[in-house]
Amino acid sequence: MYKTLKTKNHLTTCSANFTRLKKILGNFQKDRYAFEILHSNNEIEAEFLIISRTSHTLSVEAKLKNSDDPFVNFLLRINIYIDAQLAEVISYQQEKPVPFFVTSPFSQSQDEKYQQNRILTEWLEIIFLNGAIDAKEITLLND
Repeated sequence: MYKTLKTKNHLTTCSANFTRLKKILGNFQKDRYAFEILHSNNEIEAEFLIISRTSHTLSVEAKLKNSDDPFVNFLLRINIYIDAQLAEVISYQQEKPVPFFVTSPFSQSQDEKYQQNRILTEWLEIIFLNGAIDAKEITLLND
């Protein structure tokens, strides 16, 4: 019973993240998306790079780049399952979480996979709340 509830929460989070990513990245047609995060005193950029594409799955490298404070930067690897409409974080800062059905080693918390997917959720919400504009549009405005 416990694993069923844990799986349900995980799938709900992944489904919501798919919806958020689809709003930001459209229909996933381009191989690279870059956005400037507005309403910030720092120069912050969100970048999504599609590193692998099949008919049903995309592997995406998502980066937050802060030129003023490099300690804020982070890197997520995300698998997007088109047919299932799920987006799941597969690594954070190149650290892979242990699947929920495997006994966790001492070095990782039991809910690390959920935490990594919540980081994606919160980051995407920040992008929506603070507004984002395509980096190319900002370049055109500055010319």
